[in-house]
Amino acid sequence: MFTVAIIGRPNVGKSTLFNRLVGKKLALVDDRPGVTRDRREGDARLGDLGFKIIDTAGLEQGDSFSLSGRTRAQTEAALESADAIFFVFDSRAGLLPEDRYFADLVRRAGKPLIVIANKAEGRGGEAGAIEGYDLGLGDPVPLSAEHGEGFAELYAALRAALPAETDVPAERDGGAERRRFAEDEDGSELDPTKPLRVAIIGRPNAGKSTLLNKILGEDRLLTGPEPGLTRDTIGVEFSWRDRRVKMFDTAGLRRRAKIEDKLEKLAAADALRAVKFAEVVVLLLDSTIPFEKQDLTLADLVEREGRALVIGLGKWDLVEDKSTRLPQLREEAARLLPQVRGAPVVAVSGASGAGIDKLMEAIVAAHVVWNKRVSTARLNRWLATALEATPPPAVAGRRIKIRYITQLRARPPYFMVFGNQLASLPVSYERFLVNGLRQAFDLPGVPIRLSKKTTENPYDGNKARRG
Repeated sequence: MFTVAIIGRPNVGKSTLFNRLVGKKLALVDDRPGVTRDRREGDARLGDLGFKIIDTAGLEQGDSFSLSGRTRAQTEAALESADAIFFVFDSRAGLLPEDRYFADLVRRAGKPLIVIANKAEGRGGEAGAIEGYDLGLGDPVPLSAEHGEGFAELYAALRAALPAETDVPAERDGGAERRRFAEDEDGSELDPTKPLRVAIIGRPNAGKSTLLNKILGEDRLLTGPEPGLTRDTIGVEFSWRDRRVKMFDTAGLRRRAKIEDKLEKLAAADALRAVKFAEVVVLLLDSTIPFEKQDLTLADLVEREGRALVIGLGKWDLVEDKSTRLPQLREEAARLLPQVRGAPVVAVSGASGAGIDKLMEAIVAAHVVWNKRVSTARLNRWLATALEATPPPAVAGRRIKIRYITQLRARPPYFMVFGNQLASLPVSYERFLVNGLRQAFDLPGVPIRLSKKTTENPYDGNKARRG
């Protein structure tokens, strides 16, 4: 496992970056400079890369016996032990004399180096990031550690800086060099020690509170024939087959144009917040009038928020000819909601309790898929087959090349493809890739994110002229 040290002057966001990479708030973060003094180590993850990360004190000038001198000694020790360096500067403040002074020190360390322009969110940050070229340490990576932006670019830069450590060995096959990708086993980000967070949403009077009461086996929530009884989002924790679940009942959601009452607006906002904090969302439809426009709008909301979706057909006890109607509604769901293709459709009744176990099984299964990680090896074997069967189209006489794919994270599954001219990749081909990923790796009912990274340097003017 290789080691990376985070270096920079005080208060440029080194500890925030450290916390983001280790996935925990291990390092203290404050607006005041000089909070970090000792170096702190942690196990970092960036896409499919695992490595040791070292958070250091801000580089300050001072004699060796002063506090600043002793903290600098800690930083120098981190530099000595690191295989690579993240040199961080504040893109909003721009390059300061201290940045340039310590950039010279870091350059003399002779280690692979990545310049990070932190706090690069918004126009002001993007403009300041360009100043990083003046350091002469390579292309700066615009990044926002606080908001989690730019980490795909950092991933690519780290692989380029440490090719031997981040790549995998090539093996010969019939005299040709073939890449053999690591991580032959799939994984998961599921944490069974934490309760599974589920939100039930739907139009007013769809039977959400009645359904939750039946799941709990008690009249925990107020129910009745009047629409809009539920106002506050209520969270209830319980166990189902030894699995802890926290389920949120929410207010019925209507089209915004129809909401005039201030209290209803607040209730709707509360319901939308529940979707943001949920892991799985149950969209409960009224089986007697399913797939109204508002139902489709809510399903689209769940997809945009990146949550796993389960469709519940509520009030199923009121439906006639159930054996024929259920397949029809499942086909309708597949046609109307292609963005979450394969989302389970379960018939339930809050009045009779029919379908409760099947609904809970679908929720747990959707949560497993939402947390799923596919190994880089399997992804690239699939990609090679997909590209051979259906290659990307040519643009201006040049073939678009997709060279590599990896999964950056789960919750929901987020993939990145690397290649050239990917900005010209048609949306239809992106849909082809997403549908292929969904089918090949069994990812039904969850949003799939796909980003593109061009591996050529867009700032190389000579290369652009040659092209």
